[in-house]
Amino acid sequence: MKTKVGELIKKGREEKNLSMRQLAELAKVSHSDISRIESGEREVPNPKILRKISQHIGINYNDLMYAAGLGFQVTDLNPFLKSYYKNLKGEEIVEALANTSGSIRTWKKLIESFEEKLKDEDLTPQEREIMQQTIEDTEYQIKTAQEIEKLLVNSNVDDFREREKDKNEEDGR
Repeated sequence: MKTKVGELIKKGREEKNLSMRQLAELAKVSHSDISRIESGEREVPNPKILRKISQHIGINYNDLMYAAGLGFQVTDLNPFLKSYYKNLKGEEIVEALANTSGSIRTWKKLIESFEEKLKDEDLTPQEREIMQQTIEDTEYQIKTAQEIEKLLVNSNVDDFREREKDKNEEDGR
């Protein structure tokens, strides 16, 4: 069963030993927003509120978005995405693996660039926050892409074994 966003926030908040009021103050959102989300009264919260909350409870923003039904993950919780990549065959696997690996390299370079720019003392707090959020989101995309790579490599191994089995059966006839 999928964990609800309110349950995730409550768990993260409690693990950080924060009251709802403390979290609301830190995240600069209303106490009633936190209360409504945790109680399930507001099942699909504003993504901006989730972004603010995520920074103080140790739960990735994208995980909160997924729990609210506003995003996706490559985990056991998302069998559709896993099924798509597992069902690729032959050249599709090679192409998907090349694309995924290339994306990971590009995203890592983007993070390095932003981390370098964050050293600039002339950045405004808003510019700094946007860069940090972009880094966080990009790290999440890398993590997701790495999971896809694992699926593709495993699919490739299974595809290779299947071809070898078929080849051996044909040779044995």
